[in-house]
Amino acid sequence: MSRSLEAFIEYITIVKGLGKKSIEAYRSDLVDFETFLKKDLIKVNLDDILGFLEKWTNRNTINRKLSSINSFLKFCMKEDFIDNMPVLKQFKTSKKLPVLLENDEIMQSLKHIKKDNWIKYRDYAFILFLYATGTRVSEAIEIKKDDIDNSWLKIRSAKGDKQRIVPIAQIALLSLNEYLNKREKKSEYIWINYKGQKMSRITAFKITKKYLNVSPHVLRHSYATSLILGGADLRVVQELLGHSSILTTQIYTHIEQKNLEQTVRKYHPLSKGFL
Repeated sequence: MSRSLEAFIEYITIVKGLGKKSIEAYRSDLVDFETFLKKDLIKVNLDDILGFLEKWTNRNTINRKLSSINSFLKFCMKEDFIDNMPVLKQFKTSKKLPVLLENDEIMQSLKHIKKDNWIKYRDYAFILFLYATGTRVSEAIEIKKDDIDNSWLKIRSAKGDKQRIVPIAQIALLSLNEYLNKREKKSEYIWINYKGQKMSRITAFKITKKYLNVSPHVLRHSYATSLILGGADLRVVQELLGHSSILTTQIYTHIEQKNLEQTVRKYHPLSKGFL
């Protein structure tokens, strides 16, 4: 642990007098965050926080991690360890954050985007792109024009310095080309901001939050789930997602099991109380 983190743990233990379980929860979240960053937490920025939080899709988990981070940064401000702190509001908990979004939910949300300028064309195309390719947001923002060949996408910046190729659905490709024809800034990167600079992870987060109220990672999760429910082989999904281990991909098998259970409950006579 860094000295700043040790000072925070000492503060919540002695000054705040928090319980053992609360202290351990803070310690676990912040050590995990510091390990992810590979640098002292006092050097954290908003992009770092978003990169860390995109590992989860559950609203309560994200809020807990974010609460730990915000508490630590407030302490650092109070102790003059930092001059300012990145601020990221927690998700509202009045509505349940879905583990995934259904196809109809995504398409209905897209209908509300009024494409009256090139930024709106970008937002529309970006959401479709994430859902159609299952790319991580960190991969998507690095994609250049040369990485797309006909209906195939070459992902160069995948985790572990590996590369993979995934197909792009026709509807997403058409929307992408429409956006590229409309955009008013030139860049080798596909996804850019209004200044013509490469899109940041923060901007990507804001786009999906604005129109879908989820993080970009939920669209990746929705992509994988739709493939599993459609009957795709787990090994193929592993390849498309760029998972180094099949164990990581197996998280999606519970979706298939749940779907099978719902089917039996709906159609089997014994599930309806008949003999």
